[in-house]
Amino acid sequence: MKRLNIRKLILAFSDAFFIAFGSLITDWLFMKYAPYYHSEKILLYIIASDIVLCLLVQFAIGSYSKTWRLFGIKDYLTCAAGMFVGQLLSLLFFWIFQRSSSRLFFAVNFVIITSLVLIFRAIFRRMFLFLTRAGRDDDTERTLIIGAGRAASMIISELKGAKYDEGNVLKNVEPIGLIDDDPGKIHTRIQGVKVLGTTRDIISVAKSQEVDQIIFAIPSASKEDRTRILDICAQTKCKIKVVPYLGNLLFDDEHTQLISQAVDIKIEDLLGRDPIEFDQKGIEKFITGKVCMITGGGGSIGSELVRQIASYKPKQVIIVDIYENNAYDVQQEVLMEYGDSVDLVTIISSVRDYDKMEALFKKYRPNLVFHAAAHKHVPLMETVPEEAVKNNIFGTFNVATLAEYYNADKFVLISTDKAVNPTNVMGCTKRVCEMIIQYKAQHSETTEFVTTRFGNVLGSNGSVIPLFRRQIESGGPVTVTHPDIIRYFMTIPEAVSLVLEAGAIANGGEIFVLDMGEPVKIVTLAENLIRMYGKVPYEEVEIKFTGLRPGEKLYEELLMDEEGLKKTANKKIFIGNQIDIDSEVLLKELDELHILADANESDKVVDKLAQLVPTFNHKS
Repeated sequence: MKRLNIRKLILAFSDAFFIAFGSLITDWLFMKYAPYYHSEKILLYIIASDIVLCLLVQFAIGSYSKTWRLFGIKDYLTCAAGMFVGQLLSLLFFWIFQRSSSRLFFAVNFVIITSLVLIFRAIFRRMFLFLTRAGRDDDTERTLIIGAGRAASMIISELKGAKYDEGNVLKNVEPIGLIDDDPGKIHTRIQGVKVLGTTRDIISVAKSQEVDQIIFAIPSASKEDRTRILDICAQTKCKIKVVPYLGNLLFDDEHTQLISQAVDIKIEDLLGRDPIEFDQKGIEKFITGKVCMITGGGGSIGSELVRQIASYKPKQVIIVDIYENNAYDVQQEVLMEYGDSVDLVTIISSVRDYDKMEALFKKYRPNLVFHAAAHKHVPLMETVPEEAVKNNIFGTFNVATLAEYYNADKFVLISTDKAVNPTNVMGCTKRVCEMIIQYKAQHSETTEFVTTRFGNVLGSNGSVIPLFRRQIESGGPVTVTHPDIIRYFMTIPEAVSLVLEAGAIANGGEIFVLDMGEPVKIVTLAENLIRMYGKVPYEEVEIKFTGLRPGEKLYEELLMDEEGLKKTANKKIFIGNQIDIDSEVLLKELDELHILADANESDKVVDKLAQLVPTFNHKS
């Protein structure tokens, strides 16, 4: 009886009216065109059978429990099936008690009353949507909450309380429904907000309820469920906010509300794995009190290195970068964050300039060197391979040589998965950089040399994400080279934390590799990003396949076959075994490569790279 509310009664009475009205129409048709039909039987048929049994069946199958906005084709078919079963029972009832029946009357009557009932539902639904849309406040942000647990209850309380606070930014956020996969919660309410369906219904509910925003409010969700549900949410046109993992939630004097901790969904939420955890204490011990030099310190990776290193109380941070704008930006950011508590030096210089770099090493005597300076854009380096060689290979050789000469404790090279079985000039130059670092590790008695290798970094200067964002914001098309191209991805903070932890645990010569989970299809990444902008892929924003670029391959590898794997204390970080380097051959070929690069002999530079790296399979 609790579920027998006014809305259900109104719907039931309307069905009873149309059943009676439809039966009268059927009766009139039979009286006019079938004289053998006896009309006096129709009253008992309508009152005793049709209305009562059809309504009972509709109640039993839940037709009166559906929300008007959510009524779809499936629900219309269910309603029609209910009418059929009710009519069938009516026919049986009539046959038993009247000892005669007209199957033709039954068939005609079923078609007429079912059509009337369904037409009424369709018209009423359209009128309902029109009226609610017309009365809607344009400032109202209709919000669907995923999860019907404690977190959702707290959010609803916060939103309801905000309505009475004129200055609250949440005043116009309206919770219109909940989603939960627990069958027992369907159609229940939390503080008056109804559970409208399961996660399979998110897309249809978002559309029918005209949802503006979705809040993912399951902080204890597993990574699989989190990724699955957020992937569904990304297919809607809604803004998406995510309540952090349970362990990341804050409950103190400054964080009294749960909804204030919900953040906009980021593309990394769809990577299909948990954020990588790192040994913060080990990194702190590694950095604290040290002079740290970061080459390429203004770039996406280098600037994050500066930020994280600054947080561990270093003795001094030295930013080295050739591009003054980026170096200035990160310098100002660190100064605003830490003020005079961090001794920060910013030097505009190129790693190609050996004399200038030597002057810096001589003056500042860095304990730790993080070498992030490099040309990274694959297609651009294909056109000027000599520039990639000058900057990547000999810039690395310069800095590594000086780090050893001036007794730096550790030198950490930032490498890439493109260095494995490279198919492009950029990847090949990074592989030569790895060879140089391994050569140094085998011969240095003062400095520990280590390489960190990871995949594509979300949001970095060389990543596809900034490009995709610019393309979407300009209306498209979004360009993807191939529908089957896949890549491994990590976030910038993850990549930098890997660099720092690798440096902390390194003994020299290792290549540290991050277990990055399953690779991601670039086209899927593009589709999800388009959806996160509230647009429909291929309809509102075109995705155009442009073909593989020079030097590009469909997939990247993280390890060469001969390197093998060793575990570390961090289950997500592995060590590739050091490869023996023939010093004489390496140095001789580097000298020859240097001459060719200085002479700008592009073709000969590529040939020499192939001699240096036998696994280089150049695709131009």
